[in-house]
Amino acid sequence: MNLKNIPQLHRLTFIAVLVATGIVCSGTAKSSRAQTMPMTSAAAPKSAALPDMTSIAAQFAPTVVNISVRGTRKVSTTGDPAGDNGSDAQKSQEDEAMSEFLRGFQQRFGGLPPQMQMPVRGEGSGFIVSSDGIILTNAHVVSDAEEVVVKLTDRREFLAKVLGTDKLTDIAVLKIDANNLKAAPLTPPRPLQVGEWVLAIGSPFGFESTVTAGVISATRRSLPGDGSVPFIQTDAAINPGNSGGPLINMRGEVVGINSQIYSRTGGYQGVSFAIPIGVAQRIEQQILSTGKVRHAKLGVSVQEVDQTLAESFKLDKPAGALVSDVEKDSAAERAGIKSGDVILAVNGKLVDLAGDLSANVSLAQPGDQIELDIWRQGARRTLHAKLGDAKVHPVKPPVLAAALPNPVSRLGLVLSLQKSENKPENDKASGLLIEGVSGAAERAGVQPGDLLLAIDGKPVATITQAGAAAVQSGKSVALLLQRDGMKIYVPLRLV
Repeated sequence: MNLKNIPQLHRLTFIAVLVATGIVCSGTAKSSRAQTMPMTSAAAPKSAALPDMTSIAAQFAPTVVNISVRGTRKVSTTGDPAGDNGSDAQKSQEDEAMSEFLRGFQQRFGGLPPQMQMPVRGEGSGFIVSSDGIILTNAHVVSDAEEVVVKLTDRREFLAKVLGTDKLTDIAVLKIDANNLKAAPLTPPRPLQVGEWVLAIGSPFGFESTVTAGVISATRRSLPGDGSVPFIQTDAAINPGNSGGPLINMRGEVVGINSQIYSRTGGYQGVSFAIPIGVAQRIEQQILSTGKVRHAKLGVSVQEVDQTLAESFKLDKPAGALVSDVEKDSAAERAGIKSGDVILAVNGKLVDLAGDLSANVSLAQPGDQIELDIWRQGARRTLHAKLGDAKVHPVKPPVLAAALPNPVSRLGLVLSLQKSENKPENDKASGLLIEGVSGAAERAGVQPGDLLLAIDGKPVATITQAGAAAVQSGKSVALLLQRDGMKIYVPLRLV
């Protein structure tokens, strides 16, 4: 498998990192013609017509700004990821390219320190939301910035002050010293419909005031590492430099802020994501009123409920957020939520997808009380939780044990006991080490090295308990596993 072909999420700031010796690392933009299939009369009514976007583009173009940033960033010359600012998942392709160049230079000529402060220049987009110079953009556009320059469509330029940023939702609020500016109206948009037309305005690759169009491909998308944002997916052409620009519907309403793309190349491939404007407005209001952002936290890890899991938990349909883990001393633990519960509603609002839970919790503030409708052991219950304040906690890897083969043939598992002397005192995970997989377990993606914690919600600490639970299971079974420090439910369909 060629790992370079695996699609990844890319944030859309157009960045160039400059070497102090005068060598410049720059990217190239590739373009291709898109083939289109003619629409038949059977697929669309004769009265259907493409929307006229000219008036909307003319209305919003003056509100969109180009943002240029200058700053510095630590880059490793040794290949040590800890030497670079941020995590590997957050590093851009330009950072990787520069690190690779410096490593090659170091190996060939030597003379470089382990880390170097490299000048960074980047470009993105934003849009004016208040006539006195308040601007919304993405947090990653102004990350590490020492100087932020905002350029208006009339070519005036202003040094901007960053009033606040929120990395969790990727929203930043800027202020420029100007008045009587044309601002984008931020009336609450009606609920988005999949298939409706939208247009995006921004500065892809530095080309200012570029307008592209597409449709809403999906709503309420959950992305890795972005559980608090129910992203809007669109096929409007978005490229590096579009970050922070508005996504606008045909009613002349800003519905989102363009933020990321999913791509094998780093450029647009038809899958783009925008932050809903409602999320951005809540962050803006907190920053303007307090200068900082607080996020509520329930303290659970959740996953989607598919058909097999729904059958295992005796649900009528695959819906809700399945709790795979409950954080110790969290609001969820204090409320009595347990692993294996399925959260069906928050404050009366249905949770259809797992991402709906995070989206609903993010509407609240730390200290707020919420009502949760859950499904536990075939019955519906109501719990109440007082939300905590979001904090980042490190995740520790699982502790594995020596092999003592003993198959649970119906599930396709070879299990062994953990060595208690190898378990840290603060690790209370009690389960069985999976030494081998076959059959149903292999088809479901269970991996050797996983820790089996429960079968159909019943904890298993001995191989005898696992065997008994396997015998009692029906046509489908839900395994609670611990993998790389995270707990997940994996459904097995038995044949």
